[in-house]
Amino acid sequence: MNFSRKSLGIPYGVFLVIFVAAPLFVLFYYAFTNGQGQFTIANFTGFFTNPNAIGTLVYSLALALVTTAVCLLIAYPVAYILATSSLKSKGVIVMIFVMPMWINFSLRITALKEVLTLLEGNLALHPFLNSVVGMTYDFLPFMILPIYTTIEKLDGSLREAAMDLGADPVHTFLQITLPLSVPGILSGVSMVFLPAMTNYVVLDMMYNSTYIMGSLIGSYFSAYNWNGGSMIALILLAIICLFTLLTNEKNSGTNRGGALL
Repeated sequence: MNFSRKSLGIPYGVFLVIFVAAPLFVLFYYAFTNGQGQFTIANFTGFFTNPNAIGTLVYSLALALVTTAVCLLIAYPVAYILATSSLKSKGVIVMIFVMPMWINFSLRITALKEVLTLLEGNLALHPFLNSVVGMTYDFLPFMILPIYTTIEKLDGSLREAAMDLGADPVHTFLQITLPLSVPGILSGVSMVFLPAMTNYVVLDMMYNSTYIMGSLIGSYFSAYNWNGGSMIALILLAIICLFTLLTNEKNSGTNRGGALL
C-alpha cells in the first residue's frame, strides 16, 4: 500500500521538477550571472538604480491598485445583492458576468476599444484611464465570483440573530457580513492585483505606450538581455510571493476570527 501511494506521487514530482523547479533554476542562474556566465549581483543593483525600471514598477503598482479598487467597488455590491437576494435565477445572472470570459481576449478588448473610441475620441489622450477601464473589464468576473461564493455560503442565521438582538441592517452588514466575507475579498484581490501588474497586452491594445512590469520584462528578453530580464522577473516573483503571503496570513486570521465568532 505504501509503495502504491508513493508511486502515485511520482508523476506529480516529475511535473514539479520539469515545470517548476527547472524553470526557477534557469531564472536564478541568468539573474545572478553576466553574459559570460560569471556570478554577479549587478543585475539586482542595476534594477534599483535604474530610474526607468523603478518608474515602471511604481506605475505598475499604481495601475494594479487602482484597477483592484475599482473592481472591488463594483464587484462587492453586485455579489452582495445577488448572494442575498431571493431570486431563483441568480445563478443565471452570475453566469452573465462570466460569459464574456468565454470570448477571445483580443476580441473583447478590441470591442471595448471601439466603444471607448466613440465615447472619448482619441484614446491616446487618456492612457491611464483607458488601461484601468480595460483591465477592470477583463478582471471584474475574477472579483465577483469569490465574493459571491463567500457571501452565499454565510449562515443566514447569524444575520437574523443580529437583527433579533436589535442591530439595524447597516450594523448587521458591517459587523457580520463584511468581516465574514473578507476571505472572498482577499481571494478576489489576489486574482486581480497580481495579473494587473503584468498584463501589458491591455495597455498595448488601448493605445498606452507606458510600460508595466510585464512589458519591461518582455523588452529585455526581446533585446536578448536574458540576465537583466530574469532578474526583473525574479524581483516581480518576490513581490508576488510577498503579496500572496500577506493575503494568506490575513485570510487565516479572518478565518480564526470567524471560527471564534
